[in-house]
Amino acid sequence: MVHLLLAIIYIAFISLGLPDSLLGSAWPTMYPQLGVPISYAGGISMIIALGTIISSLLSDRLTLKLGTGRVTAISVLMTAVALFGFSLSSSFFMLCIWAVPYGLGAGSVDASLNNYVALHYESKHMSWLHCFWGIGASLGPYIMGYALTHGMGWNAGYRSISIIQIVLTVILFCSLPLWESRISSDPKCEAASSRALSIGEILRIPGAKEVMLCFFCYCSIESTAGLWASSYLSLYKGVPAEAAASFASMFFLGITFGRALSGFITMKLNDRQMIYLGQAIIVAGIIILLLPLDHVFSLVGLVLIGLGCAPIYPCLIHSTPTNFGADKSQAVIGVQMASAYVGTCLMPPLFGLIANRIDISLLPVYLFVFLIVMVYMFYRLIVRTGGGH
Repeated sequence: MVHLLLAIIYIAFISLGLPDSLLGSAWPTMYPQLGVPISYAGGISMIIALGTIISSLLSDRLTLKLGTGRVTAISVLMTAVALFGFSLSSSFFMLCIWAVPYGLGAGSVDASLNNYVALHYESKHMSWLHCFWGIGASLGPYIMGYALTHGMGWNAGYRSISIIQIVLTVILFCSLPLWESRISSDPKCEAASSRALSIGEILRIPGAKEVMLCFFCYCSIESTAGLWASSYLSLYKGVPAEAAASFASMFFLGITFGRALSGFITMKLNDRQMIYLGQAIIVAGIIILLLPLDHVFSLVGLVLIGLGCAPIYPCLIHSTPTNFGADKSQAVIGVQMASAYVGTCLMPPLFGLIANRIDISLLPVYLFVFLIVMVYMFYRLIVRTGGGH
């Protein structure tokens, strides 16, 4: 039964990734049909991000009241309904309406599932699960591309993902007894908090502010590199546009492959060591990007940044119960997720302004600033929480 539940969680992580890249891959086709400027995609993304931040902050209360299994099933159902709503939309306003349940569903399931895995499974599973998220994030654009190239339209792409999510929702509701039996047999659950913590109470926990900044900085690095790597290579390094797009995709491949590899390395190294290793690899990648070297070295630098990013996010999450206690982990993971989404939402556009007003060549410097802050905050986190493990 334990292995069956773990398999369901792996499938759930693929499902989490499936919708994440859909808007970006479909928008070039969508915006002319909707009759809106290309920049309006940012409005939909902002609504989704806001909903995700709100539901992440509420995840402690929701999980305490409903349990992880129900929160996961209900959240995936909300996402499925929202995606189906996207498939029926014929105006930008309708997309904005459906973006609300989309974001609200995504945040709570992300925080609740991550906490459940951090409490009940080894670090290797956290790395592999986030690798499976990457597989889902890669499959989403492929499914959308298939719909577009075969003349079915972007609506059919969203509908296809929605149907997959509906099937998963049925599986999750059928699996609810597995979640309950797993919890009742795990002694860690005896330490679970009997009440939800307020934002003020969470912020007063030693190390909470530091770990929030760690997540903010990490996601600022990952999302900014992912969004601007292609433009940096093309406009500054002189790489042809088509090749630059392929080079940029290697960054995401580095993250996905790195998380698969990290799962094995965590059998030898603990979470703290994995995070230090990831930070060191990112430094190497940024230095290579800064040096006036051939295009091939730029590719190596991007892949290294992706590989360095790979262990940081899952290992930071997995170490949360150790750093803050099982009774506070859900509350802390909720604010961690919210901080991560704030970084993802705000920092790539900020670099866009810098690239426009100053120079896109500053991308490695921009990434390095966030890395330095993250390294310092992680050191402060270890000091404040007594060393972690």
